[in-house]
Amino acid sequence: MTLMAERPTISGTEPRGFEELLDDLDELIVPAGYKAEIIKGSIVLSPWSKGYYLRVMRLVCQQLEPYLPESHVLDRAPALYLFPGDERAYGPDIHVTHERTLETTANRLDGQGLLFVAELTSPSTRDDDLSDKVTVYGRAGIPVYLILDMQEQQATVLWTPSEKGYESRCTRPFGEKLPIPEPFDCTLDTAEFTSP
Repeated sequence: MTLMAERPTISGTEPRGFEELLDDLDELIVPAGYKAEIIKGSIVLSPWSKGYYLRVMRLVCQQLEPYLPESHVLDRAPALYLFPGDERAYGPDIHVTHERTLETTANRLDGQGLLFVAELTSPSTRDDDLSDKVTVYGRAGIPVYLILDMQEQQATVLWTPSEKGYESRCTRPFGEKLPIPEPFDCTLDTAEFTSP
């Protein structure tokens, strides 16, 4: 098993299958202040969000909540969504899912139930947020993926999912308004997204 933290380190053990990694993840004692995901055959630990990231997440949720489709819920709580076809398990920063996806006692949720995901990049996860997750979320058919690039101070929305990721995108610097496509069909005001 490979564990990655803010500065990646490799344990040197034999590669493990997706189901074995999920079992390892269930047994893993995650250090305080970190979350764990499965990315590219490795368990990846990344630090919880900085204070102003939480402010940005709250602002996104407040703006999208009025446009939620019926029977869907918007949350920022830690949740692990599985994408078995790609052998990935992600914990998006913000997620909208059909309420029936949450009707389970399992901690492994079906990624096919997602309608929207948002990731706020950090130095340790930025590359995966901009590449691997674009492909996996698109292949899973998630209609809207919002990337808040906290290092570049810009927002990118992707839609029209496909086997290669997403066919449509729009990027705006923080401070401008970003159109969010259907099923939300609204505008996200990023004026307060900049770092303090």
